[in-house]
Amino acid sequence: MRSIFFVVLFSGLLSSAHAQTKKPATKAAQPAAAVMERGKTVYTSICLACHQVDGSGVPHLNPPLTPNEWVAGPKPRLVQLVLNGSQGKVEIDGDTWSNAMPAMSHLTDQQIADVLTYVRNSFGNKAAAVTPTEVKAQRGKK
Repeated sequence: MRSIFFVVLFSGLLSSAHAQTKKPATKAAQPAAAVMERGKTVYTSICLACHQVDGSGVPHLNPPLTPNEWVAGPKPRLVQLVLNGSQGKVEIDGDTWSNAMPAMSHLTDQQIADVLTYVRNSFGNKAAAVTPTEVKAQRGKK
């Protein structure tokens, strides 16, 4: 009986020690309120006319910014899209969008980072923030 007690006690201690060494699940950090506010300002003044208030876009002309492979996908690709614009057709999740998007390279690295962070965390999206350093790294690349 005594050996059973020690086995139970020992396994409880091991379980407790293991639980303490487990790392807590990491949650994507929420962007700072100031970043989201600045991003919303850029979105409202530049992007809203084509992509709409709710990010739904215009069918077959301007793509939606609701969750899709472009918005939540690789940040460099999205930064390049904003810097260089797009010509011709773009396919997103099986649908084709044909309206050209002008290059927005006149925006600062901060403005592009803010607006992309805003888009990646609005309209049902939850994706990592874009930093000005990441935008700067993409300038001049094609």
